[in-house]
Amino acid sequence: MADLIQFELVSPERLLVSRAVEMVVVPGSEGDFGVLPGHAPLISEVRPGIIAVFEAGQVQERIFVAGGFAEVTSERCTVLAEQAMPVAEIDRAATDLVLKDAREDLGEAKAESERMAAERTIAVAEAKLAALDSPAY
Repeated sequence: MADLIQFELVSPERLLVSRAVEMVVVPGSEGDFGVLPGHAPLISEVRPGIIAVFEAGQVQERIFVAGGFAEVTSERCTVLAEQAMPVAEIDRAATDLVLKDAREDLGEAKAESERMAAERTIAVAEAKLAALDSPAY
């Protein structure tokens, strides 16, 4: 088990992943970071993007996260995600519609809170579309 790290991905709805894996690549706020057994402890904000789960030397699972936080220890990587879903379940047409609507909302926003909400929705929708088009490592 020393060559594996325990990975847990939790969304507000449920525990999505809880298993030992070779490596996890997390979209941190400062850039993607890989987590292997023996990693130095850290806490990072997670930006919208893809978590790549490696097993048997290759990416076995790609999961889109809309943001959140990651806690890493030498034995474990826990990601608390605002929203999470397998990349394969992203609906391009629905995401395009959400993006279009959010851009309209941004143009019509009067209050700062409305602008911030629209910008956040745009960032997540754009990251979902990028996830669909990006290859696995």
